Amino acid sequence: MRFSIVMVALALLALPGLSAFASQSSSSPTARCDNIIEPAGSFAWRPERVVLGVVAVPPAFIPQTVASGNGRWPYWSKSGLVVRANSRPVRVSVPRRWRQRAAIGWGNVDAVSALVIASCPPSSSLGRWNPYAGGFHLRSRAACVPLTFRIGSRSATVRFGVGTRCS
Repeated sequence: MRFSIVMVALALLALPGLSAFASQSSSSPTARCDNIIEPAGSFAWRPERVVLGVVAVPPAFIPQTVASGNGRWPYWSKSGLVVRANSRPVRVSVPRRWRQRAAIGWGNVDAVSALVIASCPPSSSLGRWNPYAGGFHLRSRAACVPLTFRIGSRSATVRFGVGTRCS
């Protein structure tokens, strides 16, 4: 009996989509559903820059960075991320060649090279979208930071001009 359970588990992990997700979620910290923020006040919001049909990302140019007081990441730029409710988990990562220059953090996950945003039901006044507070940690005051977004086997890399415009 025990052997068959192990074999079933190994077979499931061998499936392309499941093994990719298993490695994504186990190696990266997760922004959970209780990390979703509730925006204050009344406002109208529509997603503008949507990646993979699921993640409303910050604008291409984020003008402000501030001193963070953190020796490893001296600069910080606050910029929220909004994920479609009930989507599959989203993995956000800084490409390896950038990990000494930039880090990210959303939800209660802070200053990491990769994180997973859990699949969550709608829980905010934004309807079918769930917002997470966070942003970019930088080694220098400005950078054109690439981030890779992965949902299952689909991925897209998007650049963000943090404190500078990307050319």
